[in-house]
Amino acid sequence: MTTAEPPASRFPGGAADSPGFLLWRLTLDWQRAVTAALAEYQLTHVQFVLLACAWWLDEHGEAPNQLRLARQAGTDVKMTSQVVRKLEAKGLLVREVDPADSRARRLRLTATGTEVARHAVGAVEAVDAEFFGPDEAAAARLLSRMLRRRPDRHS
Repeated sequence: MTTAEPPASRFPGGAADSPGFLLWRLTLDWQRAVTAALAEYQLTHVQFVLLACAWWLDEHGEAPNQLRLARQAGTDVKMTSQVVRKLEAKGLLVREVDPADSRARRLRLTATGTEVARHAVGAVEAVDAEFFGPDEAAAARLLSRMLRRRPDRHS
């Protein structure tokens, strides 16, 4: 009995030509830069994303609950709940009973949370501008188009 040879990569240059591997490498580089920028605010990357999304929703007239926040951020609901508790412990947001559903909690940024969100968003946008450089707008269009093709995974 002979064993079949594993298929060769469909990319001539191997990993160097693989979009998935290239995305992996770029993501690691970008995350390192974002993590460094967020150190000043004592936020992890996921804490930043959830705080920024809560701030954005609030700025657009929504008082989101944890489910709405998770959908906006594309995060797992359980993990979102755990991170929201940490943000609450840091004094950046509060969870209040939703008048329409006593089982749900509405999220409201504190004054400190709003201030931290504004500054941290600016810091991350500066990282993005440097990281993507002149390709920033084109990268945003490409990434948006790719996300729209995956409605089962992103709201």
